Amino acid sequence: METGTRGTNQRIWQVVSGIPRGRVSTYGDIARFAGLGRAARRVGWALRQLPGDTRVPWHRVINSAGKVALPADSAAGRLQRERLLREGVPLRTGDRIALATYRWRPETGSPC
Repeated sequence: METGTRGTNQRIWQVVSGIPRGRVSTYGDIARFAGLGRAARRVGWALRQLPGDTRVPWHRVINSAGKVALPADSAAGRLQRERLLREGVPLRTGDRIALATYRWRPETGSPC
């Protein structure tokens, strides 16, 4: 793995690690906070590179429509939904999360 990729992954993981319990952020938000512009897909790729025993709260990252992106019948999808519910983030019909209520807005002056 090249140093640039590793460094970018680390930046993304660091931002995701800042999402507090009971809050969520979108792939696009994470890209912006990591200084990657609109590279939402890059965030998804970095999260897939996390080791299985990670402490990075990847489950708090959802898509821009406020939905859990992982299939409900996949092991990772079930785990994500379970963890969000355990943290007090309710899932509405269609696996939607009320972004107006649960979206993480870091106190960095971010427009999000």
